[in-house]
Amino acid sequence: MILVPAPDGFSQAYRFEALADLSPLLGPEPRGECHGVVNDSDGPHRLWLQGLGTAMPMAALVPLDETVLLRLAGLLRFKRRLDGHPAGALPRAWRITARLRERLLGMIRALDGHLEGASYREIAQVLHGSDAVARYPWKTSSIRGQTIRLVADAVATMNGGYRKLLRASS
Repeated sequence: MILVPAPDGFSQAYRFEALADLSPLLGPEPRGECHGVVNDSDGPHRLWLQGLGTAMPMAALVPLDETVLLRLAGLLRFKRRLDGHPAGALPRAWRITARLRERLLGMIRALDGHLEGASYREIAQVLHGSDAVARYPWKTSSIRGQTIRLVADAVATMNGGYRKLLRASS
């Protein structure tokens, strides 16, 4: 969430000094910016503060892009936190399901093997076990197809696809 000084006329807005109780934030950077994560029992709040001045009223800058609804959900959670209420659960799109976590771990393992020059069959044996790989002819095995897709997805993620995870897009 991007927090900036509020325009004139918004004197009742929260002031940057309200953030002092929400540690830890990182110190200001040379351009007067500050990045930080405010931990919360319901999930973290990631903040980017621009034009810092503790007594200044603040406003949220919400870019109108494909993630605007997620940004607004994060802003509402943060507003509840500033009001002294529980922020509430993270939006579903921000959560990593057990299935996705398992797939990501498989992708990392498959990518490690691929980058070390292992064949798809060798990667499949590590991921699924030698018995599972030997159970069916390799050329028509569903495990072969799964392994190839896993490596392809891992390479795509390594080459910039991880940004999709960071944006919390599906």
